Amino acid sequence: MLKDLVLKNRSYRRFYESESISLDQIRSWINLARLGASGRNAQTLKYKIILSEKKKKHVFDTLAWAGYLKDWNGPVEGERPAAYVIMLNDEKIGKNYFCDDGIAVQNLLLGAVESGFGGCILRAFKETDLRAVLDLPDQYKIIQVLALGKPKEEVVVEDIQDGNFKYWRDENQIHHVPKRTLQELILEVI
Repeated sequence: MLKDLVLKNRSYRRFYESESISLDQIRSWINLARLGASGRNAQTLKYKIILSEKKKKHVFDTLAWAGYLKDWNGPVEGERPAAYVIMLNDEKIGKNYFCDDGIAVQNLLLGAVESGFGGCILRAFKETDLRAVLDLPDQYKIIQVLALGKPKEEVVVEDIQDGNFKYWRDENQIHHVPKRTLQELILEVI
């Protein structure tokens, strides 16, 4: 059921690093991204897939993980992503990708979750360093990095309490994600 997939599609930040993901699997998830809607149908998004151990380490070193978790510096060795997908905008096609990135990444991650994997969307990275790691021509703008793997953590969704929307981890390392209630989101039915 779609609702189950959506609930399982959380921002996972710790993985079973030894659980690899095949290139064919990632290509099938990117195909789901490709099939989604695109503003003006320009289809400006492109992807770099990172599977080599050396490149994964270099990409990892450019990332910032979980800003609200001040005492955590990101996944330790053995809990790092099995792969990365770097989402790019091909600015030779168009500089404005509208909301295509959100549609595409949601489709891709829903495919990953359906296959027993998960991911985390990262937009906090050292752009100059990441561009160098990827050896990117100027026409490509880095939009986001998707960290992918077999989740090694439990993530639970709960209602916001006392207006606090910041995610947090409890003493058992369960990751809690507060969400606004449906009643709060619907302003009016006319």
